[in-house]
Amino acid sequence: MFEKFFTVIGRKILGFIQEFGSIVYLLLKVVGYLPRIIRDWRLVVYQMSIVGSDSLPLVALIGSFTGAIAALQATSLFTKFNLLELSRPYIGSSIATVVFTELTPVLTALVIAGRVGGAMAAQIGAMRISEQIDALEMMAIDKDRFLAMPRVVASFLMMPVLAIFSNIVALLGGLILTMIKYDFTSYMFFDSVQRFFRPSEVFIGLTKSMVFGAVTALISCYVGFRTTGGAEGVGNSTVRAYTISASCILIIDAIFGLIF
Repeated sequence: MFEKFFTVIGRKILGFIQEFGSIVYLLLKVVGYLPRIIRDWRLVVYQMSIVGSDSLPLVALIGSFTGAIAALQATSLFTKFNLLELSRPYIGSSIATVVFTELTPVLTALVIAGRVGGAMAAQIGAMRISEQIDALEMMAIDKDRFLAMPRVVASFLMMPVLAIFSNIVALLGGLILTMIKYDFTSYMFFDSVQRFFRPSEVFIGLTKSMVFGAVTALISCYVGFRTTGGAEGVGNSTVRAYTISASCILIIDAIFGLIF
């Protein structure tokens, strides 16, 4: 019984190490192709439009409710202890801090991992099972340069842009909720944000977003390249890409919290 248990655990650990090494190897190949961005700019721009502009409506929806929920939780906590009047000068800054550093980078990354990362894995997986990737290799076109590099670069560049947009929308959502429910004014809200604002908060959030975007695209491409089993395999790859990406996003966010 114990032998089977440790055998299974050992296989899982070895499988994890093998997959982690393969993802790192793919990352190194993508980095090696970065000097070709100028020649392949059309591929990068096309992927940037998919990751960026096509995702704006969803990011705006998530961002607005993120700010509203952050404002609701912050004000409810102070109200619970009868400290709302005392804490009014700090409400705006507390909402901005949690929005800039945690909520919008993480929630935006999770949304993009589901929408864009899953689509990347499904698209590349469909190309794998339909032998289109084999055709690329027969034409001496490296799949890592043609498929992986543009997606990783586009996600790396566009995620901070989406995070900035989400930050703005989230602040507006928090402002509207505090104005409606707690009689705040726009001057009171943004004066608090301005007085206690620290540029490092935005820098941390944008750095997280870049890392989340690159990791999501990298994992999605890796999973797509290893798709097998026909249409069912494509569906499994889509789910697997999102599951791994979401787990990595939360783990990396925890690491950032320990460091910063």
